[in-house]
Amino acid sequence: MADTSELAGDTAAPTALRVRVAAVDDHESVRLGLRAACLDAGYEFVEEGADVDSLVAALNGREVDVVVLDLSLGDGSVVTENVKKIQATGAGVLVHSIADRVASVREALAAGAAGVIPKSAATQTVMAAIKTVAGGEVLNNLEWASAIDADADFAKAQLGRRERDVLHLYASGLPLKMVALQLGIAASTAREYLDRIRVKYVEVGRPAPTKVDLLRRAVEDGILPGLDSDSADER
Repeated sequence: MADTSELAGDTAAPTALRVRVAAVDDHESVRLGLRAACLDAGYEFVEEGADVDSLVAALNGREVDVVVLDLSLGDGSVVTENVKKIQATGAGVLVHSIADRVASVREALAAGAAGVIPKSAATQTVMAAIKTVAGGEVLNNLEWASAIDADADFAKAQLGRRERDVLHLYASGLPLKMVALQLGIAASTAREYLDRIRVKYVEVGRPAPTKVDLLRRAVEDGILPGLDSDSADER
């Protein structure tokens, strides 16, 4: 008998249809373009608005997976408040912005936005980013990295010495029990440190749910050497 779970995994259309999208942009042409692209990709485009308040009002309690948010709104609204208002609806936030607004992008990421995609990106790239955020994942791309690299204080979670030791050993590839053994602490204590580290990265808008993510953060913050060790040493 065929494995029904495998058959279900091969059926892409129902999964795509569950991606519910909304958009906030004060240019109608951009909203219409996003709507058309989402529908063409098989997503459900639920609502749009020229500002966050009007979008939330139009949703009227309806749930969406992703809100594509323009940061350069002309209503005088604050980036952090916009991101928080959208998150309060249960949606993930995908920043849709032009490349030179790095400060606003940093603010949005710090507030909890799941990623940033430039307005110059190809439609296919934008649709892929929407799907990633809809799946509850963080979008790690060049724009995200650029926003972080532009501000060293934003880039680094404020880890204590022992937290840095745990991250260094764990991200280097050691099992958590071996990390605890090398540091002379209980395995449960090592786990507590690891949990704190993850919380701190979430707080600065750089979640690290997996060991691979923690390795990336350790390299980014100079705790472990990366491919560009010289630039890491300068931080």
